[in-house]
Amino acid sequence: MLVWGSSYSITKSVVATLPPMCFAFIRFLIATLCLLPVYLQHRRKQKDKLVTSDYVRLVFMGLTGVTGYYILFNFSLLYTSASVGALIQGLIPICIALFGILFLSEKVNQRQIAGIIISFAGVALVGLISNDKTNGSNPILGNLLMLASVVCWTVYTLLSRKSNHLDSITTTFLGGCAGTLLCLPTAVYEYTHLDTPIRLGMFGWVAVVYLGAISSALCYLLYNQALKNLPAAMVGNFLNLDILVGVSIAVIFLHESITPWQIVGGVLILSGLFLSSTPTRPTLTS
Repeated sequence: MLVWGSSYSITKSVVATLPPMCFAFIRFLIATLCLLPVYLQHRRKQKDKLVTSDYVRLVFMGLTGVTGYYILFNFSLLYTSASVGALIQGLIPICIALFGILFLSEKVNQRQIAGIIISFAGVALVGLISNDKTNGSNPILGNLLMLASVVCWTVYTLLSRKSNHLDSITTTFLGGCAGTLLCLPTAVYEYTHLDTPIRLGMFGWVAVVYLGAISSALCYLLYNQALKNLPAAMVGNFLNLDILVGVSIAVIFLHESITPWQIVGGVLILSGLFLSSTPTRPTLTS
């Protein structure tokens, strides 16, 4: 989460030069190449028996957690600020809990319902009501795209949790390959319709390699390994660090401003997250 928190500002600084769909493809091509030797070495030691349903799930993990998430993420940061994007990402743990209720028939108590409502109110303040254009050209559009990326990541997390019978290296590599391949047609289409050629300086290439090798390859391995050992909701709670680091870096290094309404919204998001993730005390029986 500490590494992922830096990705908002780094992406924001590069996405204006490297178009969003090409950016997503190059980033995950680098990630896949980094993971390839790790995967090949792992396959010599352990052979997972994948069935058809596993392959289908891995393709959808690539579609949601790579192709959909990062194309929406990159486009979002064309139009909104890195700090607001980080705050909206705070909705992911709430969405994970909500999707678990709707699709996995998980039980929910009044505290969790209150937390979900409060967090959604916070996102409305951060992303929809406070339309501040000082840090983005079209904040409403950018914030809606970031919300869509939140849904994609939620689906990816639940699919990864459903695949916990597979080891994290297999899940990360094959899901990443599927997502990279699905990014290719959109990247080709975008590249062939560019008005000007792509010109990345040294910082741009270093940033893309960092996002591909560290923020994608390494962190996806760590994230999927965590999901093998911890409940999805508990892993989602660690996204608090992602929010705090992302906002702090954007304010310090990109000199982005935070409006009072966005601060109130951020507090509501974190408060709702606290309510929804704190277990209720068991009642005493005589």
